[in-house]
Amino acid sequence: MNYPTPHIKATPQQFGKTVLMPGDPNRSRFIAENFLKDAVLVNNVRGVQGYTGLYKDTPVSVMASGMGMPSIGIYSHELFNAFDVDNIIRVGSAGSIQKDVKVMDVIIGMGACTDSNFGMQFRLPGTFAPIADYGLLSKCVEKAKELNMDNYHVGNVLSSDLFYEDNLNLPGYMQSVELWGKMGVLAFEMESAALYMNAVRYGKHALGIFTVSNHILTGEDLTPEQRETTFTDMITLALETAV
Repeated sequence: MNYPTPHIKATPQQFGKTVLMPGDPNRSRFIAENFLKDAVLVNNVRGVQGYTGLYKDTPVSVMASGMGMPSIGIYSHELFNAFDVDNIIRVGSAGSIQKDVKVMDVIIGMGACTDSNFGMQFRLPGTFAPIADYGLLSKCVEKAKELNMDNYHVGNVLSSDLFYEDNLNLPGYMQSVELWGKMGVLAFEMESAALYMNAVRYGKHALGIFTVSNHILTGEDLTPEQRETTFTDMITLALETAV
């Protein structure tokens, strides 16, 4: 795949082998300014803000994905295939559906269920189970232990196509939440299943790490400003995993 692409105006040399990928461009800038040394803006097509800098003397990049599986599907495809990126670690928010998974807890996404048809493009004669790269997953868990984090969970999330579901305010929505919860799903988010599928398809590596920004069962929620700037445990864990 040739570069620059329609969505990334850069060269492969401008990206690190690992890219942290928040959904929000403001969070991308926050990570670059507060966690990376000598960070340089390497892409700003459509305002997604991609930066590369040093973390513990290792080049690491951070670039926004936008919201939803179609968006992260585009950016991860291009990073993997045109810019020689090996690892993408999604650092995003998620809505808990388990009582013991609290707001501001961190979830390490072992797997990503989905209600999306993203996987239909691969023409598989069955149902594919999107899972994280084991190397990144196991390293991330070990780093969480080393950092003495006591608020992390490892498990399954649901990558949904829908934020505003039609029956959001009807009893049927909570019944759906309860059904996913009964199957051990920890939280809802909107991107990781596509990222995991693209990574395995192109022989690359992916992991999703999430901070719980809201609790679907209790209604507790963070402000947009808190979502941009308070996810430091997750960001540190992702960077430690990256190097």
